[in-house]
Amino acid sequence: MPASAQHRAHFDFDIRFGNGGALSGTGFRLDLPSADVSEKEIARLLIQHLGLALVSDVELRGLRIVEEPHRGSRGVDIGSDAAATGAGRIVDLSHPIRAGLVTYPGLPAPTITPHLTREDSRSRYAPGTEFAMDVITMIGNTGTYLDSPFHRYAEGSDLAGLDLSSLVGLRAEVFHLADSWDAESRGIRPEMLADRDVRGAAVLLHTGWDRWFGRPEYGSGASFLTGEGAQWLIDAGAVLVGIDSLNIDDTESGGERPAHSLLLGAGVHVVEHLTNLGELPPRGARFTAAPPAVEGFGTFPVRAFGEIAG
Repeated sequence: MPASAQHRAHFDFDIRFGNGGALSGTGFRLDLPSADVSEKEIARLLIQHLGLALVSDVELRGLRIVEEPHRGSRGVDIGSDAAATGAGRIVDLSHPIRAGLVTYPGLPAPTITPHLTREDSRSRYAPGTEFAMDVITMIGNTGTYLDSPFHRYAEGSDLAGLDLSSLVGLRAEVFHLADSWDAESRGIRPEMLADRDVRGAAVLLHTGWDRWFGRPEYGSGASFLTGEGAQWLIDAGAVLVGIDSLNIDDTESGGERPAHSLLLGAGVHVVEHLTNLGELPPRGARFTAAPPAVEGFGTFPVRAFGEIAG
């Protein structure tokens, strides 16, 4: 088994409490520190993950240990996650920008034209010295980009007014949600986020929708953050929310944008169209997404990346 493999346990369970009562579950999945763990250790991890007390007995049924990426179960050592994912790495979380790229259906694609070609520059510089200077014309909502409060509110901070401390080296809480719902329930609700401490963190929502980026399928059926989920993150103290989907909001429900309105109104930055979030551990990484300091501008591409410490 390769050193980078991660494992989870699949099982049904019955838990009985010393002071009366019981709890049962079916089709449960739990992160494991390694594949070589006993059933007793898995039972202990289950109790830790659920935050239970006064447990008298745990019975696991149909236990299987499978190689599968971690999803952030409590009780599993963070260091094990980082080591398994590849410690000491930089993970690029941005889509490359190129001429003709369609990021969001209906918005213009960037164009790139030469201002000074290498050939023309030769007459301006010493022999053997040449340069290329190009002009890119694009909407701010291109590639992987950050929304500042000014994007939604005229009185909000523009890109030049953002505090770098809220954009660089943030503790990342990554929610791996790609297998957490079906096509009929696309919204990310508070219940899916409530098992983490996100105060001061960048909350990164891994939906897996980036697999369609640049293709027609990307424009419909995408996962999004509900208004209730956005308010929960605000109340819990998140400083940035990122998603690897078409939009932080549901673009198929009319013109309302509750997640944008709530998050940007509270000064919480939004990063959309991330990619490669599956390469980050649920906890333990650092996230950076800093745009240029453009005055009077609300949205601009970023080179977003995650740092996994050694």
